[in-house]
Amino acid sequence: MAITVEIPSPLREATGGQTAVVVTGTTVAAALADLIRQHPLLESKLFHEGRLRPYINVFVNDEDIRYLEEMQTPVSDGATIALVPAVAGG
Repeated sequence: MAITVEIPSPLREATGGQTAVVVTGTTVAAALADLIRQHPLLESKLFHEGRLRPYINVFVNDEDIRYLEEMQTPVSDGATIALVPAVAGG
């Protein structure tokens, strides 16, 4: 099962510059676990004490997982997961 995780610019340093990484898994949690297995430096940028950092927004095929089943949101072959860090400023 191939799922594509889109990597935003601020996180690409941890993936060697890759803009997307192909992972496997049946849920967002499993897919992100595979992403971290492939690129361990992402763990501290995405998670704190085992929980997704609040400023990291996750979308599956353009749907915000906060309005689905959060980390247990199912993903299927060909799905795209987008990691979107919140932007602040004034």
